[in-house]
Amino acid sequence: MNIVKQENGFTVLHKDRTVFTHSLDKPAIFLGSGQGTFDMYRGNFDIKDYVESRLPMRAFRIDEEGDKTSITLGVEGEDYLTLTIYETEEGRLIVDFNSLKDEVNRFWMRVHATPEEKVYGCGEQLTYFNLRGKNFPLWTSEPGVGRNKNNYVTWLADTKDKAGGDYYNTNYPQPTFVSNDKYFCHLQTTAYADFDFRHDDFHELQAWNIPDYLLFDREDSFTALVGNISNVFGTQPELPDWVLDGVILGVQGGTDITLEKIERARKAGVKVAGVWNQDWQGIKMTSFGKRLHWNWEWSPELYPGLDTKIHELKEDGVRFLGYINPYVLEGQSLYKIAKEKGYLATKADGGDYLVDFGEFYCGVVDFTNDEACEWYKGVIKENLIGFGLDGWMADFSEYLPTDCTLSNGRSAELEHNDWPRRWAKINHEAIEECGKIDDILFFMRAGGTGFQRYCHVLWQVTNAWTGALKMVWPPSFRAHCPLV
Repeated sequence: MNIVKQENGFTVLHKDRTVFTHSLDKPAIFLGSGQGTFDMYRGNFDIKDYVESRLPMRAFRIDEEGDKTSITLGVEGEDYLTLTIYETEEGRLIVDFNSLKDEVNRFWMRVHATPEEKVYGCGEQLTYFNLRGKNFPLWTSEPGVGRNKNNYVTWLADTKDKAGGDYYNTNYPQPTFVSNDKYFCHLQTTAYADFDFRHDDFHELQAWNIPDYLLFDREDSFTALVGNISNVFGTQPELPDWVLDGVILGVQGGTDITLEKIERARKAGVKVAGVWNQDWQGIKMTSFGKRLHWNWEWSPELYPGLDTKIHELKEDGVRFLGYINPYVLEGQSLYKIAKEKGYLATKADGGDYLVDFGEFYCGVVDFTNDEACEWYKGVIKENLIGFGLDGWMADFSEYLPTDCTLSNGRSAELEHNDWPRRWAKINHEAIEECGKIDDILFFMRAGGTGFQRYCHVLWQVTNAWTGALKMVWPPSFRAHCPLV
C-alpha cells in the first residue's frame, strides 16, 4: 500500500496500481441522502430513487496511525466520513468507511479506470460479458422475461404481470468485479447498489447506505486472482460422487410416472444417477396451471408409496431429489407453527405479512431470528433428509419484501440482498449437522456475497420460453469472472 500526497489531494495505490485518486477538483467520494421506493410484484421490482442531496467530499485530512492511514472527508469544515486504509495479513487492501452523519444514506465512490480496460462479474450477469459501457443495478430479483425493454414480448410481460426483464435483472447480483488488469474490487454492502462502468477514467460504485468497506487486490495471473477471490468469499462444497455418475432426470407427476421415466431412460442406455421431483410435496392448481404446494412434507396422494420406494431406488443406484423454499403456505401446518412461535416476518404493526406468489399467499420465515433458523433447519432435517431425500432445489430467496419487519430490527431493504446467503447457510448447516455433507446435493437460483461457501451449484433458466436449463458451477468463480 502506498498513499501519495499531493498539494490538493492524494492517490491510493496498491501493488503499483492506482485504486483511487482524490483532489479538490475531482473528489473520489460523494455522499448524500435519498428516498427509494420498491414496488414488488411476485419477485419483480420497480425501483425508483429520489435523490435529495449529493455532495462532493472535497475537504480532506490525512492522519498516519502506524500501519493504518486515516483520512477524514467533509464539506466546508464539516466532517462527513472517515476512511481507514490498511493492508490485511494476506496483502489485500482494505478501505473501511465510518459515517459521521446519521442522515447520510447515499454513497458514490470513483475507482480508477483506464479507457481500454475491460471488467467482468457483478455476480451472474446474463446479458453482457464485458460490462464496460453499461451501469448495473445490483438487486436480487426475478430475472424477468426478455433482456430488452424495447421488445414486444418484454412489454407484454410488463403489461400483464410487471414481469418484463432488462439487461441487468438477475437472481444473483454481487458488488464485486474483476478487471482484465488482473485485480478485483469488492464493495461490502447488502444495500441496493449500482456499479457504473460507462466512464473512461473511473468506475463509479453507488450504494444506498454507507458500505462497510472496499476490498481490493491484484495478482500476476487470472488463476491466482480466482484463488484469491475464493479465499475471500469461500469455495463451494465438493459435489457428492454420485452426482457425476449419470444424469439427473427432472420428472413430475407422481410415483408411477417417475418409475416409468427411469425405466425408459435405462432401456435407452442412459445412466441415471437421480431424479429431481420438485412436486414431491404435492401441487396447487391456479389459473397459471400446476403450482407446488408450499408445505414441505411428502404428499402421499401424488406420490403413493414413496416412503418405501425412495429407499429401494437408492439401493438401485438412483437418488431422489425434491424441493423447498423459504416461504410457508398460509393456513398449512408449517405456517401455523411458524406463526404461533413468532418465526415469521411481520407488518410494522405486528400483523401478519403475506406475500402474493400467484393466487396463493405465504409467510416469510424470518432468518434474522436464530430460533426460526433452527426450526427451519429442523424442517429440512426431518421432512427432507429424514424422509430420504438426497438433494433438493433450495429455491427463491429473491422475494424478501422491503417493507416487512424482521426480528433483528434491521431494515428489510438492507437484508434483501443478503437473504440468499442466509438461505444457503441454513441448507448447508442442516446437511452438515446430519453428517451428510459428502452425500447430499442442494442447488439454488439466487445468490449473493458469501453464499459461495455454502451452496453446491447454481440453477438458471436460460430461456423462459423453451424451459432450457443449465447448471453453472463453481459459483465462487461464476460470481466474479463468469468465463464458463
